[in-house]
Parts: sequence; structure tokens; C-alpha cells
Amino acid sequence: MSTSSSPTRRVRRGKALLRHPAQVVAVGFAATILVGTLLLMLPVARTEPGHAPFLTALFTATSAVCVTGLAVVDTPTYWSTFGEVTILGLIQVGGIGIMTLASMLALVVFRRLGLRFRLTAAVEHTSSGLGDVRSLIKGVVGISLVIELIIAIPLTLRFWLGYGATLERAAYDGVFHSISAFNNAGFALRSDSLMGYVADPWICLPIAVAVIAGGLGFPVWLELLQRTKVRMWSLHTKMTVTGTIGLLIIGSVFFTAVEWKNPDTLGALDTPGKLLAGFFQSTMTRTAGFNSLDYEQMHEGTLLGADVLMLIGGGSAGTAGGLKITTFMLLFFVIVAEVRGQREVEAFDRRIDPRAIRQALTVALLSVGFVVSGTIALLHLVDAPTHQVLFEAVSAFATVGLSANLTYDVPPGGQLILIAMMFVGRIGPITLVSALALRDRERLHRFPEGRPLIG
Repeated sequence: MSTSSSPTRRVRRGKALLRHPAQVVAVGFAATILVGTLLLMLPVARTEPGHAPFLTALFTATSAVCVTGLAVVDTPTYWSTFGEVTILGLIQVGGIGIMTLASMLALVVFRRLGLRFRLTAAVEHTSSGLGDVRSLIKGVVGISLVIELIIAIPLTLRFWLGYGATLERAAYDGVFHSISAFNNAGFALRSDSLMGYVADPWICLPIAVAVIAGGLGFPVWLELLQRTKVRMWSLHTKMTVTGTIGLLIIGSVFFTAVEWKNPDTLGALDTPGKLLAGFFQSTMTRTAGFNSLDYEQMHEGTLLGADVLMLIGGGSAGTAGGLKITTFMLLFFVIVAEVRGQREVEAFDRRIDPRAIRQALTVALLSVGFVVSGTIALLHLVDAPTHQVLFEAVSAFATVGLSANLTYDVPPGGQLILIAMMFVGRIGPITLVSALALRDRERLHRFPEGRPLIG
């Protein structure tokens, strides 16, 4: 009897494993990347005769689905219109998919946790509209398309009236950059990204707005639309909005001050142009990937500061990558509580659950470990300064897409490392947090307390 029942148990365990939310997310994204790779390998996807090499197509598809923006070939010259539209479709699927899946994972987590946690979550998310999967998907798609359309209009008009493009071409460019910006992808139809528009607010500001909007996250947008008073916002929304505004200001001041006299970046611009470019770089490090300045010409200290901003990333259940603002803000409040000698961590008149703190620490330390490992591996394959390789590694893991002109020269082995970093960086934090939350168990006993020496 034991022999006949064993295969049955294994089959059931296999089915249960495939039904795990983290498993579904990983398989879904991998399948989409595979489909995108096959489409980009079609001869019609290239401007020149023949099909794209498998690794080139795989890298581009991964970068598009993971809404990163890194590229090993020049997008506007290498890919045909079919190839560009394929990339745009992969960006849209990846952006909407990550928002939907992250929100659905939140639903699964809330329903699987204990009654006390579920009641707390219900209070925090009464207005988020996350209770119905169908309305959730409609909300994600609706908000995405509306914002993309709104941003595409001024971009189209500017390309048409300001740069002499035909209305058809201007509309194509406007829609492409709007979708790429809202989904924090960073793919551009110019070989120099947006460096030609560095001092043009009619191009830079709409794209920056789209990046910020996509980076806030779907739950935040639903709550902002339903609750106009700040005091009624949930803790998640307060942390995300506060963190976003604070980091945008800090990043803008940092880029502008450090690069102010650099003749190869801000030095050649007038004061309004410097302020606009500084704000734009700060926004793009929120995991967008567009650049209006040449990062290869920036100071090493500037790149290191950009590494920190990129690693923090944007909001949860949004199109941005990185550790997420809520993770960073939570760890910040942990430091504040420890400095003040408080036994409990508090934020915006709320007490933080210790389990959330452990999850934040786990995500942060594992992410740093993965970035360091990827950087070390790349240093053995690429002949470039450490700060430049680190910048590329952080950009890949945080799904930013900014580059110091290194990705083009990375050998095949290095491209595979960057592909892995983009994939893990896109789905890793989401699946890791959901897995940690779903495995939460109450112990029936407690060990005696111990206190190791710290510092």
C-alpha cells in the first residue's frame, strides 16, 4: 500500500507546488520572455537581412518584459517597426502583469494569514478595491491606459509641432515613449535616449510624470482616487507618497549639486536647464532608464549616489523595481526607533508588525548580496572600472535600464548574468515577500532569550 500511495502523494505535491503564487509568477514571466524571444528572432523584426541572434533576442525580450531598458543593440537602428512594436507589447504586458500579479499576491497573502493580521489588513485596505480579482484587473488596465494616453498627447504634439515630425510619426513616438515611461521601461527610439531633449521641458516633464505615476503602484493610485484626505490614507500609501517625494527632492539636489560644474554633463547648460536635467535624472533613477545626460561622463561619486537611488526603487505593486520605497522607509523607521530607544517601531501613528520588519531586512540583505555577487562575476568578464560595473549590475537588478555605456561591450557570459539579474530583480522581491508571508507559522513554545554583542 505504501508503494502505490507514494506516487500519488508526489503528484499532489507537484500540483500544489505549481499552484503556489510565486511559482505562477516565475513561470508566467519566463513564458512571456520565451514568446518575446521567438518573435524578435523573426527576420521581419530586424532592419537588416536575417534574424537576430538568440542571445540578442533573449536579452532584449527579458529587458522589455522585466521593464528594464538595458540593451545590447541600438533599438531604433537594429530593430524594424515590427521589432519595436513587439518590444512595446512586451513592455505593456510586463508592466500591467507585474502590477496585477503583485496586487493578486497581496490578496492571497491577506487571505492566508491569521485572523488578526487579516483584520488589520482589511482596515488598511478598505478602499483599495483589492477584494475582487476581476475589478482588480480592470482597474490596473484602466489606470494604465488612461495615464499612458494622457502622457502621449503632449509628447505627440511636441514631436509634431516642435521638431517637424509628421503627425503619424509624432503619434508613434509619443505613444511609444509614453508606454515605455509609465511602465518604467526606459526604451527610447533615439540612439542617445533623450539626450537631445535635455533642456526641453515639453518632453522631459511628461515623461517624468509618467515614470512617477507608474512607480507609485496600483494600490496607491486606487486609494488616491478614492480618498482625497491625507489622514484617511493607509500606512502603505503614506509611506509610498512620502518616500517618493522625499527621494525625488534629495535626488534632484544631489545630481544638480554634484554635476553643476561638470562640462560634460550639466556644465554646458543654463540654470533652468541644469535644474530640469537634475530633476530628470533623479526621476529616472526610480527605475525608468531614460537618460538626458551621458552617465559615462559623470563623476564616480555621482554614479555611486545613483546606485543607492536605483537600488531603493519605487512603490510596491507598481511598474518600478528595486527594494521598493516601503522597504526602505520601514528600515528607516527601524533605525529611528532604535536611536530613540523605543521598543516598538512606529510610523505615521501605526505600530509596525515585527514580521514586516524581518521581511524587509531579508529582502534588503538578499538583494545587496545578489548585486555584489553579480558585480564580482561581471568584473571577471569585463575590463572596466569597478564603479562602472557596479552601476550596470545595480541597474539590471533594480530593473532601471540606465547604462554607463558598458552593456554594449559585455561578452555573452556577462549578458547571461545581466539577464539573470533582471529576471530575479523583477520577480524576486515580490515572490520572496509573498513566500515569507505565506509560510508564517505560530510556534507553540519559546526559547530562552539571548543577547549577542552588537558593534
